[in-house]
Amino acid sequence: MLSNLFRNMPPITLNLLIINVIMYGALLTVPWVYENFALYNIGSGKFQPHQLLTHIFMHSRTSFAHIFMNMFGLVMFGSVIEKQIGAKKFLILYFVSAIGALALQLGLNYYDYYSVIKNYSANEMFEIQQYVSTISFDKKYPSDLIPGMEAVLANQNGMVGASGAIMGVLVAFAYYNPNTELMLIFLPIPIKAKYFIPVYMLIELSMGVRNFQWDNIAHWAHLGGALAGFILVSIWKKDRNSFY
Repeated sequence: MLSNLFRNMPPITLNLLIINVIMYGALLTVPWVYENFALYNIGSGKFQPHQLLTHIFMHSRTSFAHIFMNMFGLVMFGSVIEKQIGAKKFLILYFVSAIGALALQLGLNYYDYYSVIKNYSANEMFEIQQYVSTISFDKKYPSDLIPGMEAVLANQNGMVGASGAIMGVLVAFAYYNPNTELMLIFLPIPIKAKYFIPVYMLIELSMGVRNFQWDNIAHWAHLGGALAGFILVSIWKKDRNSFY
């Protein structure tokens, strides 16, 4: 069964899957991989240009579900889209969506960070930086920390994942296959892709706006990837009359 799956998988999808799995294995076995290849905010001091590319192939060390769900989406939807639009366009779609994801997320992170720290003097920021350097970031950090400390902590947390690129692929799937019915495991009701994907995006938007403390998912990256993917396939597809 698996051999047939790999044999029938188009080349770009297959190679993206292999690269992500290899990187995940390296992440679990080589201590310095995360610190060097995750994407850090430009103002964090940990940012390196190569992270703009490498973070796309990285996934959470503590959640196998992160890479599983992304790769499941890549195989299930990416295989279909690559066969429909061709390998070259699919590769462009994948990376344009990833760029859209990181642009929106980094832009908002930059705004959030500097809108907070501008309220502190240089001496206060130095004291905050000194304190923060002694503790580690955690998604459940104490809620009574002053805003400056929370901002600095969040600014030092690396972003990883192919989710933004996968969101662009999902949007492309819905665009080219609007009447295909999809089902969630916990909601076994068939829903057409042209309805399912927009509702999913609205949920992402709601989660991004609410910004719950327990939620460490980069929802704005998901939305950025979806938006970039939608714009790209809208440009590519001239005949939109078949959408409905």
